[in-house]
Amino acid sequence: MKPIFTISAASVLMLAGCAHITPSLTTTELPTAQSFDADYRPDGTIVASELSYQDYFNDPKLHALIESALNNNRDLLAATARVEQARAQFRIQDSRRLPTVGADGSAVRARTPSVDSNNNPVAVTFNSFDVGVGIASYELDFWGRVKNLTEVARSQYLATVSAQRAFYLSLVGDVASTYFDLIETEEQITLAAETIATREKSLKLARLRLDAGVTSALDFHQAEALLTQAQQALSTQQLSAATIRNQLTVLIGGRLPKSLPEGLSLGEQTFIAGLDAGLPSDLLLVRPDIIAAEQSLKAANANIAVARAAFFPTISLTGRTGLSSSDLGDLFSSDSLTWRFGPSIDLPIFDWGAREADLGLAKAQEMESVANYDKVVQTAFREVSDALAGRRWLAELVHARTRTVTVQQRIGFLAQRRYDEGTASYLEVLDAERNLFIARQSLLDARRMEDQNAVSLFIALGGGLNGSKNPL
Repeated sequence: MKPIFTISAASVLMLAGCAHITPSLTTTELPTAQSFDADYRPDGTIVASELSYQDYFNDPKLHALIESALNNNRDLLAATARVEQARAQFRIQDSRRLPTVGADGSAVRARTPSVDSNNNPVAVTFNSFDVGVGIASYELDFWGRVKNLTEVARSQYLATVSAQRAFYLSLVGDVASTYFDLIETEEQITLAAETIATREKSLKLARLRLDAGVTSALDFHQAEALLTQAQQALSTQQLSAATIRNQLTVLIGGRLPKSLPEGLSLGEQTFIAGLDAGLPSDLLLVRPDIIAAEQSLKAANANIAVARAAFFPTISLTGRTGLSSSDLGDLFSSDSLTWRFGPSIDLPIFDWGAREADLGLAKAQEMESVANYDKVVQTAFREVSDALAGRRWLAELVHARTRTVTVQQRIGFLAQRRYDEGTASYLEVLDAERNLFIARQSLLDARRMEDQNAVSLFIALGGGLNGSKNPL
């Protein structure tokens, strides 16, 4: 009993002395302002993180595209597979905190040559039967090495889960933004086509007036220049539409479905009003990218404890108990009981600075994780702030460009009437129609930016994870 008591007492002393091995988690002051700019904060009460994308977007075609992307996007499928890999790694490492128990059995019959008392050769035959239960080498985790390795695996698993959720949100935002790009481009194509049809009629009229000697060749060529302007715009937008469709195909993981519901125009897109921006600190709880960075920081912190534990001896236990007999009939008798038990100690002495280097590496990796965490928090704060500012100023931009279109339409009407009355040159008509076309293009661009900003605000506030298609 004395050796056992000695080992137990030593174990207690070792456990009492290892509390300092696991370092406290490095924390820094939140690298953001205490609140968002009051000039841009909405007065709503709806929490974005409690909404699904089906709740926020009203376009049924967009719903179908996002659904397809969540089911088929290859990057999202790969991210989901990485979650399963991390979960398996955590389960493997966690299992090492408990001893592995195994059962074994054997039956041996052997014949060996020998000699008798008269030195005559004989053959000796013997039997051996054995069954037992044993524990393979099991590390006594006095210094928390195995525990912290488990914590590393757990934090890495949780970081992978959050990274997958962050990609999920990013995918929803990318599909929505690309869809609005496509809508704007298609509306630009419609605008250019309508403008071309109108200017072709104007060009025919200019030809008739030129042939009749009413106007000069300059007026005719100016009308022709207006037509080519719209034709160039149409070609450019058709190329953009093809490129955006290809991008959307990659995002949804396949060709665009033919049975998509009818979509809405840019002006018909509506979003849930009254989102509550909350406080910057709220983002720490709802943004999956911030949660992933936090878990990575915890993993780096636990790695320091693992590196420190390497400076202490590793104590392992092996043991086995069972039954052994040369006669199968006597195998399960009390006299056949066997057992063995033994500890082993691996004490590092000289490694020429390898352990110090490992510890230094772990500390440097933690410093990097702290910086990455701060950067992710700052980026999240900037994204919300940008989206809140865009919510206000883009609405004013759309309003201003709408007024511009109205004014340019009046200018075009007056310029055409003055030209018909002979009080103005065709150059005024040319400028008015060109400016009206540009103003209508700019209005479509502003509406697209406003819709995309609504997407950015929703995603930046952590919206979209709740719903029937929440990945985890």
